[in-house]
This record gives sequence, structure tokens and C-alpha cells, in this order.
Amino acid sequence: MKKNPVCEMLGIKYPVIQGGMAWIADAELAAAVSNAGGLGLIAAMNSNGEQLRAQIKKAKALTDKPFGVNLMLMSPYIDEAVDVVCREGVPVVTTGAGNPSRYMEQLKASNVKVLCVVASVALAVMVEKMGACAVIAEGCESGGHVGETTTMALVPQVADAVEIPVIAAGGIADGRGMAAAYMLGAKAIQMGTRFLVAKECNVHPDYKAKILGAKDRDTIVTGKTLGHPVRALKNNMTREFYKKEQDPATSMEELEEMGAGALRRAAVEGDVKNGSVMCGQIAGLIHSENSCREIIEGICLEADALLERC
Repeated sequence: MKKNPVCEMLGIKYPVIQGGMAWIADAELAAAVSNAGGLGLIAAMNSNGEQLRAQIKKAKALTDKPFGVNLMLMSPYIDEAVDVVCREGVPVVTTGAGNPSRYMEQLKASNVKVLCVVASVALAVMVEKMGACAVIAEGCESGGHVGETTTMALVPQVADAVEIPVIAAGGIADGRGMAAAYMLGAKAIQMGTRFLVAKECNVHPDYKAKILGAKDRDTIVTGKTLGHPVRALKNNMTREFYKKEQDPATSMEELEEMGAGALRRAAVEGDVKNGSVMCGQIAGLIHSENSCREIIEGICLEADALLERC
């Protein structure tokens, strides 16, 4: 890899960031990605301060490389999470599911680099003005909570609108995707689904097997009526959820109850029929379980080779 502004800013070898996947992105996965030269992330999700602190301390014991925390801004414990990140000296955070303005000064005062996940040009411009160090432009091909715009359309528009580095996310799983992201104006990539099948990922084996067996049209987006669309694999749960969404007689409360705990059921308990197997459309391109090092180095080598031809 050539000199890269994101690598220099974050102190990492490769311009690859691991997505902050709830119930999946733990200290072990984050440390493995960071040890492999990327930036690993711990998902704070709805953890309280002590739970998050335990994960941070575990990651510190597993790696001497930089790692970060993904802050879910809608968490009831977000104030605690931000305080723990600052006190524990975590060098980087990514933010999502909300407006980070309330916490920017506190994070910056603690020398935490803030990378904001954005799904629109307007949000990218706003967080740049707040002091974000970079934006992660995430297209709707990604897994989990998604926006409306594709990565191919979003990344170049964001790159044209901001001066800070743009990191592309959504629909990237190999060197071709990384090379394409560079051509669109990104300086680095973030991947979630690709790391779901990393050997160091502690997600339930049945979840991994579903990802490895997925095809290009096996995902579905549900939750649009709730204002929180989610991409996951088609199964009993998502098909029933989608069906109920189309029925005017279904209440918002019923839909919210159906979705409550669905990711945990799949990721932790292994119920891949009645849980939410969140993943991106790129799952159909992933056919093997590899180490984080193999994933990162393989993707970067492939991207470099492709870009040399241009």
C-alpha cells in the first residue's frame, strides 16, 4: 500500500476498517483486525459503561495496535460510553444512529479521532463542520441499518462535498471493491460482512454458515415503516416481518416487538431461522472462512494489482 492519509491519521498499516457490528464486533475481533494492520472496532451498542470498559481492557491485552469503539448514539448508555472511551484513552471512535454533535467537544478534548458514518451528503457536510476527522459513506448495500443511496452514488458525491477523508462502506468484500472505492474518491474502506466469517469472529457458527451459503438476492430490507430499515438474510423472521409491514392492520408496537432481540437470537444463540441474520448484499461473494490477516492482506494486494493496470 502506498502512503495513505487514513493510515497516517489512524496509525494503521492498511486502509481497512472493520465495521462496528452489534453483538459481533467484540474485543477479540477488534484486536485481530488491528493486529493484522487494519483498524478493529468494538461495538458499544447498548452496553453500559462497565461492560464497555471490560471489552476495551480486553482488547488492550490482546493488541498493542490502535483500535476503536463504535458508538451507537441512540443507546440509553451513550453518555457512559463516551465517558469510558475518553477515560480509557481509546484513540478512535466511529459514530452512527444519530447526531454526534452533543459529544464532539468532549471527544476532541480527549484527543479521540471521530469518524462519522453518514448516509447522505448533508450529514457528511454537517459532521465535517463539527470537527469529524473523516466520514464513512455507507451505501444501502451494507448489512444492518441502511440508508437509501447506493455506495456507487453516495461516495463520489460525499467526496466532492467535503475536504476530510472519505471512507467507503457497503458492498465491499474484495480487492475489486476496494479499487472501485478509490476510483470513486474514497481513501479507505470499511467492511462488516466480510469480517463476519473471519476465523477470529465469535459470531455463532450457524450465522457464519448462512453467510457462506448466501447468494446475490438472498437479502431483504425490512423496517422501513418504522423509520429504521434493516438489511438481513431472508428467513422465517424477515419474511414474516415484511409481510406484516405490508398489512395496514399491523401496529408499530407489534413490529417493534418482532424485531426486539432478533439480532442477538441469530448472532449469539444461533437461531438463524427466527433471528435477524444481518449482512450486506456482498454476502454472495464470500465463500470461505479466513483469518483477519488473510482477508486484509489479500484484499489490499488485489486492489493494488488492479490499480497498477489503470
